[in-house]
Amino acid sequence: MQKFSRYISPVALLLAFLVLAAGCAKSSTPQGESKSPGPQVQQEEQYSPEQDPTNSAGETPGQNGETPGQNKNSVPPETKDRDNKTAAPADDPVPGLLPATVSYVVDGDTVHVTLAGGKKEKVRFIGVNTPESTKEIEPYGKEASAYTKSRLDGRKIWLEPDVEERDRYGRLLAYIWLEQPANDAEAEVRAKMFNAELLLNGYAQVMTVPPNVKYADLFVKLQREAREADKGLWGPAGEEKTGEAEDYYVASSRSTKFHRPDCEWGKKIAPANLVKFKTVDEALDEGYEPCRVCRP
Repeated sequence: MQKFSRYISPVALLLAFLVLAAGCAKSSTPQGESKSPGPQVQQEEQYSPEQDPTNSAGETPGQNGETPGQNKNSVPPETKDRDNKTAAPADDPVPGLLPATVSYVVDGDTVHVTLAGGKKEKVRFIGVNTPESTKEIEPYGKEASAYTKSRLDGRKIWLEPDVEERDRYGRLLAYIWLEQPANDAEAEVRAKMFNAELLLNGYAQVMTVPPNVKYADLFVKLQREAREADKGLWGPAGEEKTGEAEDYYVASSRSTKFHRPDCEWGKKIAPANLVKFKTVDEALDEGYEPCRVCRP
């Protein structure tokens, strides 16, 4: 019996040690605490849009603080609004205008001017012809000269040249603008060009001398309007001064002038090229200009 108890004592001691060690391990875990995290425990804090006081729309900012649906290269709305305002079409200014001041009025279609640099020039209006009022007096010549003087004397104007700069007398050839035009459209010509004003008011007739023909067709149109409205030299007063019309007028198909039938130049027209008109209006409508010799 003593021998048996000698062998069992170490075994009992070993078992007692193991039981005691297990009890210590169990008591080391606090009461009420789960040994392993349950599904309710979050691995990391999740972001909630509702918790962000700066996000009133409830959207979740993307990378770099961007709001979903917003391109980082997008243009701010106020910039878009400003850029989307379509500008008014740009005007196309008439090139080559020369500013000048009228120093003296010679007659209805010729003036002396001083250019911006101080140079003085004698200027002949392109495309129009007023009755003479200097060396010889033609019907309605004084009226035309007086009108031009009242409108241009001492005034600043803008000269627009055409293809040919000067005539055979050395005069500068130009269209006369009373204001700087935004462009060379018909509306601007009617409102601001003095050449057109002379035609519209019946103080001048069309006189086309190639190659200066930029406004030739428009000038014919303006003259027709004045004639139909009996303006100036086309009115009763002008007709009384110019006398009765000839039975017909002649022109050459190879020329731009028409003549009285007894004009020395009219008599030289070859029969093959002869063109006849019953009235002055008919000749003008066909684009012919009055002869400066016989003045039909």
